Amino acid sequence: MLILAGTLFTMFVVSFGALCLSGDDWVSYCHNKSISPWVFPLYLLIDANAFNDLYTNDVVSISKLTLFISGITFVAGILLFTGAFISILTNVISRRVDNHFNGLIPYLESGHYIIMGYDDMVSSIISNIFSKEPETYVLLLTAVDAKIIREKLRKSFSEKQMEQIIINYGLRTSQEFYSDIHLEDSNQIFIVGNRSLPAHDAMNVECIDSICSYLEAKKITGKQRTCHPNRITCIFEDLDTYAAFKTTEIFNRVGLLNIEFVPYNFYSGWAKQVLLARQYKEKSHPSEFYAYPSLYGNGIGPEDNKYVHLVFVGTTNLAVAFAMEAAHLLHFPNFNEVTKKQKTRITFIDINAEIEMTQFATRNRHFFEVQSYYYKDMTSDHNNEEDNPKRELLSKVFSENIAGSDFLDTEYEFVKGDVCSNYVQNEIKKWAVDKEQYLSIFLTLADQRKNFMMGMNMPDEVYDNEIPVFIRQDRSDNFVTNLRKTAANEKPQKYCHVVNDEVKKEERKGRYANIYPFGMCDTAYYIDETAIRRAKLINYLYSTADYSCNRFKDSTVLASMTDESIWREADKKWKELTVALKWSNLYNAYSIPCKMASLRVMRGLEHNDTSRDFDSFTKEEILKLATVEHNRWNVEKLLMGYRKAKPDEDKYEHTLLRNDKDAMGNKKLFIHHDIRPFGALDNVRQLDYEFVKYIPWILIKTK
Repeated sequence: MLILAGTLFTMFVVSFGALCLSGDDWVSYCHNKSISPWVFPLYLLIDANAFNDLYTNDVVSISKLTLFISGITFVAGILLFTGAFISILTNVISRRVDNHFNGLIPYLESGHYIIMGYDDMVSSIISNIFSKEPETYVLLLTAVDAKIIREKLRKSFSEKQMEQIIINYGLRTSQEFYSDIHLEDSNQIFIVGNRSLPAHDAMNVECIDSICSYLEAKKITGKQRTCHPNRITCIFEDLDTYAAFKTTEIFNRVGLLNIEFVPYNFYSGWAKQVLLARQYKEKSHPSEFYAYPSLYGNGIGPEDNKYVHLVFVGTTNLAVAFAMEAAHLLHFPNFNEVTKKQKTRITFIDINAEIEMTQFATRNRHFFEVQSYYYKDMTSDHNNEEDNPKRELLSKVFSENIAGSDFLDTEYEFVKGDVCSNYVQNEIKKWAVDKEQYLSIFLTLADQRKNFMMGMNMPDEVYDNEIPVFIRQDRSDNFVTNLRKTAANEKPQKYCHVVNDEVKKEERKGRYANIYPFGMCDTAYYIDETAIRRAKLINYLYSTADYSCNRFKDSTVLASMTDESIWREADKKWKELTVALKWSNLYNAYSIPCKMASLRVMRGLEHNDTSRDFDSFTKEEILKLATVEHNRWNVEKLLMGYRKAKPDEDKYEHTLLRNDKDAMGNKKLFIHHDIRPFGALDNVRQLDYEFVKYIPWILIKTK
């Protein structure tokens, strides 16, 4: 366009000069036509009828030289405007449109969200962003064809929302693309990548380093504005990588830039959706949410003789993630430290259970140092002569020097066998009719078709007893959701059977009224912002506690403080935390809904009655829930990599260690003295009492 404008200006100057040299008859013509002489050359260049008017003019006499120069100017104008101008303008517009659709034009300035990389999780992340900020803009940086991505996103978003989604071409690990997307002025950054690639996690770590280097350089040169990303969420595909980044300070550079770092895993994210959010979004109707059932009924009170039993078919990443999250969250006040009854039981059924068991125990060695687990071989080769194989108790295998084992309220069980075999099917039948357990079955195999087949063909006892069956679906939830909706909406049928020579009648729903899809890629992203806020308050209480008497800040002092001052201090202390302690507070916050369900049972309330959630707790309620909290804490620490102290390093065994500051520093080496039964604690148990007392305060501040 600049070349075109320059050519036009040059032709104007040349034409005006040539006309001046030809005489002044053209000036008389201009005066007669009320045209400025300065405009006349431009008139010849751009008006298609200009030369015709001049040639047929009979008012004044035009010299041949003037006609010749005017003709040359007119022809040049025709060539320039009817040829070059239209074609250049068309090409410019076409090129810009192509660049737009290919993601080669930067648009935004600040306050937007950036997603780096593309896979099927992206639509879920964008939906989450729009649910919180409907008018915001989302920029997608990817090396994938922008047209393909745009067509995929159109299936999930309206035309208005698509206008707020900008796709730019670029490599997430290369800093040269960061200035085009105004990275330093964004609100949040999501590092997604492509989870199907083997080097996914390593490239995402490289991306974080590149972002830190870019922002550090901006900070040094003073070019970074006051607006900068307040959070970086990084997706990790491998569970071991994800677990490692929850306890290490490898991303300390992010914290030094005053940016919050959040590791995220697809499988753990889905576990939190099922266990915490207890809802999922239907792909075909993005505004509709469907509820998941509670895995512990209407809540478990201290006198309840039932326990939670989760059964996972297949030891896939999804099953392992669910099992880990469930162990963190499902703790109840009916666990008996003496009899070891009413433990939460997590069972894996796998044809290769022996191998998977060894790997799982190795991954979580410190958990299995203090907790026995069970193994049951139900393969046909080992059961020809035995209809009911023995459930074998396997003792701790990694350390024989740990005293006081089997005090946890969670246990694992591994069943070797094919889920379709008679042996395993009979075992599932027994679990389904057992009235002492809250049973849930998760079909987590990588083969979606096999999951669906098993979900449709469970033993009749599973459907008759309304056992929830969760069926992993990679893409769409439609089929499973529609089957459940159809069965649930049908009028319950009368079921009659004879018991002790009497006809018993009961109502039963349709066969598939309790099947649920989960694991869909495009609805995978879930962040519990309320739990994060609660975690910040929990950390605030612990960080401001008086540890000489193990007391939190007095409630009257807290009541006199403004919400603004509390949150300002809570945010400040949160940023100072190590990654491991952040996750410890988060898991504590995640467990509050489960505690509140038990509390409502203790108070004789319905499970959904929140009318008394803000009431102060009684001494009995504090005692019961404090025990639950410590049992949860034991499992949390062991699964996060801490280990129970050995006798020679245990302060409870040696008084010399209790006053030794260096010995207390063992916690930094992931050795914790307080991993033991609640009844075996010293006065540190007062902190559990304090936390429970302040739960209503936390709920009020985050309602």
